[in-house]
Amino acid sequence: MATVIKNLYQRLFKSTPSDWLGPPVRETESGEIRRIGVELEFSGLGIEQIARTLRDTVGGSISPISPYECDVEDTPHGTYHIELDSSYVKRLGREDDDKPDDHGLFSLERLSDEVIGAIAKQIVPFEIVTPPLPMSDLEQMNDLVTRLREAGARGTHDSPIYAFGLHLNPELPDTRAETLLAYLQAFVCLFPWLAKASKVDWSRRITPYIDRFGSDYARLITEPDYAPDMDQLIDDYLQYNATRNRALDMLPVFAEVDMARVKAGVDTRLVKPRPALHYRLPNCLIDEAGWTLEEPWRHWLQVEHLAVDHARRDAVMHAYRQHLDDPIAKLFDVWARDCEQWLTPIP
Repeated sequence: MATVIKNLYQRLFKSTPSDWLGPPVRETESGEIRRIGVELEFSGLGIEQIARTLRDTVGGSISPISPYECDVEDTPHGTYHIELDSSYVKRLGREDDDKPDDHGLFSLERLSDEVIGAIAKQIVPFEIVTPPLPMSDLEQMNDLVTRLREAGARGTHDSPIYAFGLHLNPELPDTRAETLLAYLQAFVCLFPWLAKASKVDWSRRITPYIDRFGSDYARLITEPDYAPDMDQLIDDYLQYNATRNRALDMLPVFAEVDMARVKAGVDTRLVKPRPALHYRLPNCLIDEAGWTLEEPWRHWLQVEHLAVDHARRDAVMHAYRQHLDDPIAKLFDVWARDCEQWLTPIP
């Protein structure tokens, strides 16, 4: 038994020669370094310039798709995707490729599409979607951030209408029900602190995309006797959260586990199954000097540490339920301050 406990401890908290700032559980069940996908939303650059900057930073070759989409392929980690973050405009761009040029004259329909696209580029961000990267390579993304900033990329604070975000998609250590529940519980308890620490811009707070979990659902999953199997965990989630609009979107990982069950509860056309969480809270401050992925990543690591610390998570959930029962505390959201006592010191 002592050997089993020792091996488990080493698995959860082992150190490595690498100096990367990693989570307490750094590997998947198969022994591979956990991976993470990153999505950067920004404006200020055309798609050709973004593609060249990305290629010059990570390598590979540029493969255009439409005026609004492009891939950078054959990089060491796979394919990076660049897109204007609007499904309608992307659809126009792909349909445009099949339209005749009408002997050099643009039709009114085509002109309208191009006008729509030009307007969209002023208010809709371009987005870089990375392939799954080893978490140990996450710091390399800061070089890309710097180069895009130097090229003229603009972030969340550049305009009152720029609700641009940084999305992190951390691969889970495993997809067992108890693991997914632990991450959900940790995130629900830490959300007020995360929102405060992230200084979420008002332009993003008024959108539905990063909504918090409702108090009824938070109360359910933090009850001490809540121990669902996977079917119940997914069903309960869908009952209270039949939407992608959550600061931590669980639909991708639930779809990875049981696509049929998720499809029966929500529209899954935009849900991409993967064994990863979808964290959407941070701003994208790509144009601000000194901004990197380190601070948002450090914030997320608090969730990682709380998720694997069962005793501390139980204590936090107990205190959080008391907060939910206190109407005055809820009114002023004092939990964002009070829960700081439960944070993990991160070097």
